[in-house]
Amino acid sequence: MSSRSILKSAFTSRLYVTVLVSILLGAVVGFAAPGVGASLEPVGSGFISLIQMLIAPVIFCTIVTGIASAGELAGVGRVGVKALVYFEVLTTLALIIGLVVMDVFSPGVGVHADPDEIQLSGAAAEYVQTGESQHWYDFLVRIIPKSLVGAFVEGNVLQVLLVSILFAIAVRALGKRGEPLVRGIDRVGEAVFGIVRLIMYLAPLGAFGAMAYTVGAFGTDTLLSLGKVVVLFWCTGVFFSVVVLGLVAWVCGVNVFKLYRYFKAELLITLGTANYEAVMPQLMTKLTNLGCPKRIVGLVVPSGYAFNGDGVCLYLGFASLYIAQAFDVNLSLWEQIALLAVFMVTSKGSAGVAGAGFVILAATLSTTAAVPVAGIMLILGVDRFMSTMRGLVSLTGQILGSIVVSRWEGVFDRERANALLSGETPPVDRADADAPRVPEPLSS
Repeated sequence: MSSRSILKSAFTSRLYVTVLVSILLGAVVGFAAPGVGASLEPVGSGFISLIQMLIAPVIFCTIVTGIASAGELAGVGRVGVKALVYFEVLTTLALIIGLVVMDVFSPGVGVHADPDEIQLSGAAAEYVQTGESQHWYDFLVRIIPKSLVGAFVEGNVLQVLLVSILFAIAVRALGKRGEPLVRGIDRVGEAVFGIVRLIMYLAPLGAFGAMAYTVGAFGTDTLLSLGKVVVLFWCTGVFFSVVVLGLVAWVCGVNVFKLYRYFKAELLITLGTANYEAVMPQLMTKLTNLGCPKRIVGLVVPSGYAFNGDGVCLYLGFASLYIAQAFDVNLSLWEQIALLAVFMVTSKGSAGVAGAGFVILAATLSTTAAVPVAGIMLILGVDRFMSTMRGLVSLTGQILGSIVVSRWEGVFDRERANALLSGETPPVDRADADAPRVPEPLSS
């Protein structure tokens, strides 16, 4: 194989290998030269920003072309309800598992921290200030943009989702007159995905910069100081993704390990950047190619980024009980159930909120007063390491979301999915399948 072929495959069919190598190199640079690693933060955040600028047009084009297609309008509400049911069940399970694991292993017992001696400062103080201004109904209020284009300017997923659905319904109501508009938007969508393919060439560089910054800025000492809770969180995240979601995948007729192998590039990019929003465009494309109808993927995936924070919910159960144990606060079963109920509501307001996990944690602890909110200072140093697993768990839940809803609707092309997951040539699409599938991105 020529050097040119090797280089080409490193950024196409073998992109996941290049990303993995970049992550390892970033960790080495951050460890060997912390100052250099910390200075590379703009490299990682720049790649994430490049992808995030495309999220709004990707959602808009996908939803409009999916819903506005003939015969699809009547099922939009049904699909939305089924998606919300799936999100609620999975996030509730994540919260319960987080609380149970902390009750069993109790990593915070013996810390004996004094809340009066802990002062909120820096980022933690900002998170608390933001959290105290949050209300349970905020995500309902924020869903309405100030203007039609305001949703796209702000990049709020919920607002873009609302505008896209309303626009799709309006176009569908135009009948024949709206068909040229749908075709035009479909072409724009293809161009947007073309931009995604170009940006994905920078994925290894973004993963390298993000990992170098994480290790360089926070160092290994911070990780070792709270190593027990971090390792426990990662182990629980793996358990949730493999066992809990593995059971969900089995019910849908697919192998969860083969499924994750198919999405290996997206998982590795999330591992390197600790941001699973960066893989939304290619996630939607690959789910469609896997056998999920475009109209379902276009609705479920954006909704999932707003409501399906499995990783965030797992983190909330962990962090709240760790702080309680560290402060020698003994929460009864009923107090934990009450905390669970509050988290079930507040966790749904994370869309478009920077540092969502910390903001929700601060908001809930400030509201309930059961656990001193100053305790978030105890875990601030290792939050970056925990946020990586938060992103991975949320991404795996996202991967299963469209498959579950498609199977629930009876339109999941399981034969095609299993062929692709096994590395075989998929059968010809069914006659009633969606329009021609978009070519997979470079990360396939």
